[in-house]
Amino acid sequence: MASKTPAPVYPGRITTQVAAGIARLVIDNPARHNAITPDMARAACDILPAWAKDPAIRLLVVTGAGEKAFVSGADIESLEAEGGNRAADNSIALMAMFPAVRDFPKPSIALIKGYCFGAGVALALSCDLRLASDTAMFSIPSARLGVGYPANFTRWLVEVVGVARAKEFLLTARRYTAVEAQAMDLVHKLVALREFDRETGEYCMHLSQNAPLSMQAAKAIVNEVANGIGSADLARCEALIDACAQSADHTEGRRAFLEKRSANFVGR
Repeated sequence: MASKTPAPVYPGRITTQVAAGIARLVIDNPARHNAITPDMARAACDILPAWAKDPAIRLLVVTGAGEKAFVSGADIESLEAEGGNRAADNSIALMAMFPAVRDFPKPSIALIKGYCFGAGVALALSCDLRLASDTAMFSIPSARLGVGYPANFTRWLVEVVGVARAKEFLLTARRYTAVEAQAMDLVHKLVALREFDRETGEYCMHLSQNAPLSMQAAKAIVNEVANGIGSADLARCEALIDACAQSADHTEGRRAFLEKRSANFVGR
């Protein structure tokens, strides 16, 4: 009886770290410049729901392992492995990761060093804030690969850089420096590589010390009104605002302000 050929094993993993209210999701596939495999995407989708429910977690950080790449794109070889239904399942699994990050209810930050290409741009756009080193490089090379960039990824790009820049990004498939990316508002903050870990660590720590309910409400309300006040769920917005007003953190924030001290927020 002929032995069955084992399924190929592809490199790459998701590594995590949770400390001081900050959860780090690390794309760890340096052999392929942190390209994302379907199994890595599945792992991320398994991790995020538990983090969303954990009151100790206030901030999600998404980054790539090492200094050469944030994410260089999807791992095409693993994505198309085994063909047929398996390839379709792999594509679905990969695509599920990006809305899972975007819909995470707490603030999210992409920390970007090196290559941020294709699916890497989509992952960065899935996050609320993007901090980049001066070595970062951005590109969506779809036009050089003969593929189309997904509509939801394109919408996120248009929301951030505008229609004209989005068309340039997609039509030219050129590479943009970190300075160019910041100029078009793709990057919120640009940091020298030698100072990156320290400055971004301080930035994340500062953010994690803000009132959790207020940050979650701000994120949700911005998303609601982004397409115009007429299309927003105003009842949901008011409910989020009321929850903040009735929270212990609101009382603590007022007291801390009057007592001229730092507030100790607890997320309720």
